[in-house]
Amino acid sequence: MKLTELLRPELVATRLEVIDKPHLLRGLVELSAASGRVGDVEAALTAVSEREAIMTTGIGGGIAIPHGKTDTVSELVGAFATITGTVEFDSLDNQPVRLAFLLLAPPNATGPHIKMLSRISRVLNRENVGQRLALADTPDDVIAIFREAEDDLFEI
Repeated sequence: MKLTELLRPELVATRLEVIDKPHLLRGLVELSAASGRVGDVEAALTAVSEREAIMTTGIGGGIAIPHGKTDTVSELVGAFATITGTVEFDSLDNQPVRLAFLLLAPPNATGPHIKMLSRISRVLNRENVGQRLALADTPDDVIAIFREAEDDLFEI
């Protein structure tokens, strides 16, 4: 599965205004609910927050990939946001976050969940992708950047 199969314009926010990490997580979960594939926003938020409590998903370089497994989704669901300014996220490099990609998975989807997390990380860590995403004006621009980067990295 491609990242661009997960993302649609209604699942992308550019210049999301958040005040802290919990506010960002809630914003991403609520954004993911726009797909109609998230049965319970609070249950999904709990799953993501519990996973975040185990270890930060702030991978460094201004990027976070919060994720969780929950029975409130029946398939992988993603959402992406660029953030107005930055937000402290307890990242591995102690730097604030400016880009966040949320991934929700059903409990029995371990393989696809891990593969998609790897794909997200590889694309977001690709040279200049983060800079381009941070400057993107529209959700369509964001999706086009992901499509280009993903096509350069992977054969599907």
